[in-house]
Amino acid sequence: MSDVKALNDLVVKYNALKAEIGKVIIGQHEAVNFTLLSIFCGGHSLLVGVPGLAKTLLVNTVSDALGLNFKRIQFTPDLMPSDILGSEILDENRHFKFIKGPIFSNIILADEINRTPPKTQAALLEAMQERSVTVSGNHYKLDLPFFVLATQNPIEQEGTYPLPEAQLDRFMFSIYLEYPSFEEEVAVVKSTTGNKSETVIPLFSSEEILEVQKLIRKIPLADNVIEYAVALVGKTRPKSKEATPLVKSYLDWGAGPRASQSLILAAKAHAAVKGKFSPDIEDVKAVAIPILSHRIVKNYKAEAEGVTISDIIKSLL
Repeated sequence: MSDVKALNDLVVKYNALKAEIGKVIIGQHEAVNFTLLSIFCGGHSLLVGVPGLAKTLLVNTVSDALGLNFKRIQFTPDLMPSDILGSEILDENRHFKFIKGPIFSNIILADEINRTPPKTQAALLEAMQERSVTVSGNHYKLDLPFFVLATQNPIEQEGTYPLPEAQLDRFMFSIYLEYPSFEEEVAVVKSTTGNKSETVIPLFSSEEILEVQKLIRKIPLADNVIEYAVALVGKTRPKSKEATPLVKSYLDWGAGPRASQSLILAAKAHAAVKGKFSPDIEDVKAVAIPILSHRIVKNYKAEAEGVTISDIIKSLL
């Protein structure tokens, strides 16, 4: 099958996929869009929102619609790395045998990821980057495709452990879920307080998702788009010559090279699902906020003056 036909087929299937997810998830179009883009790019997503905005249901519905294996890990203060990765036990023949943990699945829902100590959060680092885990010196490959979709509550900080920068950088997107509109909330209440439940039909297979990931990497790109993305990331670094006065005043740290890579891949995916054969600067701008927002650190002055990271990124765009 030619790449052009494959790209046209992807647009049709993507729209069908959004309609299928829309049977269960009302509203949250941007969150659904970015979650699917991260999966098509082979990236991970962090879903941030107050309780009750269907973060967990969104991940569940996406995994059903994509026909992927799904495991949920509830992150708690007493969770240990072995509870995620698996552990070795002695079998009846006195031989060590590895029992796989829940990480051996296609989609991992890391629920309330900031409720577990850094030691356990760090157990995900190798899996997210290398798609493999090391237990007792033995190396185990994970099944592909593999995605971590983590959730986090932004308001409640009691008993939570902020994610370290290295961990945050592994997430391709940080997706903020907003409150629904009045009409959407009415539709949510109607659909969830009756006795009718929607079933989601799987539209993809693991192999098809891996093919989509390859297709997106093949999409050609003009040099000026790459230069725009790299320059945009460079502007977030307060010590660089390109930094704007706003960045120098309000940021402690800017984004690293992984942000540039993510911007380009996400722009390719954004163009592909819109039926475009090559992304332009508008595609980079469309994905910039969820890709950069968790990779830059604001200072006390920004906190004191109520300047948000979104404000700073919008000023750069």
